[in-house]
Amino acid sequence: MDLRQFLMCLSLCTAFALSKPTEKKDRVHHEPQLSDKVHNDAQSFDYDHDAFLGAEEAKTFDQLTPEESKERLGKIVSKIDGDKDGFVTVDELKAWIKFAQKRWIYEDVERQWKGHDLNEDGLVSWEEYKNATYGYVLDDPDPDDGFNYKQMMVRDERRFKMADKDGDLIATKEEFTAFLHPEEYDYMKDIVVQETMEDIDKNADGFIDLEEYIGDMYSHDGNADEPEWVKTEREQFVEFRDKNRDGKMDKEETKDWILPSDYDHAEAEARHLVYESDQNKDGKLTKEEIVDKYDLFVGSQATDFGEALVRHDEF
Repeated sequence: MDLRQFLMCLSLCTAFALSKPTEKKDRVHHEPQLSDKVHNDAQSFDYDHDAFLGAEEAKTFDQLTPEESKERLGKIVSKIDGDKDGFVTVDELKAWIKFAQKRWIYEDVERQWKGHDLNEDGLVSWEEYKNATYGYVLDDPDPDDGFNYKQMMVRDERRFKMADKDGDLIATKEEFTAFLHPEEYDYMKDIVVQETMEDIDKNADGFIDLEEYIGDMYSHDGNADEPEWVKTEREQFVEFRDKNRDGKMDKEETKDWILPSDYDHAEAEARHLVYESDQNKDGKLTKEEIVDKYDLFVGSQATDFGEALVRHDEF
C-alpha cells in the first residue's frame, strides 16, 4: 500500500468501499446489541455479564474465585462512581455500559492519538492532525491515484472545528474522539448528516432523490434485473424515507434514516441492574449492594479487570 492509499484509509471523510453489484451498502448507524445471549435471569446472568463488561471481556471470566471477583468488581465500582459520592446511579451505570460496549472506539482513538499528538502535550491541534495525516501530498497538484486530498482536508477541517467545542482548533482526547467517531456524539450528528448528503447528492441540489438513494447502495454494472432487496429499498424510500412525499429526502428525513432513534439498551440494562441490586430501594447503589450481587454483574468467573481499569482511565 503506497502513502496515498494509506492516507485514504485514514481519512475521516465518510467514505465507503465499493460494493459488489448485488451487495447492499448500509449507511444507517444503529446502537449495537449489548449481548447475543438471551436476557433471561431465571436461566443465567450471561446477558448481564456481557452488558456490564463487554462480550470480549466476559469471555475470560473463568479464572477468578468468587472472592477475587468481588474484590475486583469493587475496584470497577469505584471507577463507575464518577462524582465519588459513594453511590452508583442509573446514569453512571448507563455511561459505564456504553463505555464497555464501545471499548473498540477508545482503543482506536488511543492508536491514532499517538500518531497525531506530535509534540506530546496531551492535545491534538488541527495543524498537528493536518501535518500528520496529509503532509507533503498536498503539494502534488495532480495525484495519480485520483484522490482530491485538498478537498478531503477541507472536509476534515470542518469536522474538526465542529468537534472542537471551545473553538481553539486544539482537541482534547474527548473532542478528538468526537472527530474520529462523530456518530457517537449528539452534537456531531449534523455533520454526519451533512457528509452523508454530500456523498449521495450527486447533482448537488441539497436533497437525495430516489435514484441517488439507490445509486449509493447499488451499481447496476450492466445488469438489467435488480435484486429483490433493491426493489424493497425503492419501496422503503417512497413509503417511509420520503415522509413529505415530494420525491426526495431533505436533511431531517436523511437524519431520520441514518440516525434512527433506537431503543436505548444501555439505559434499560442499567435500570434492570439497579432494580435487582438496590436493597434499600433508594434508586441508587452502594458498592456493598453491587458486590453483594456480584453474580449478576460478573459471576464467579474471571476477567482482566486490570485492563478494564486502565482502559477506563480516559473515560
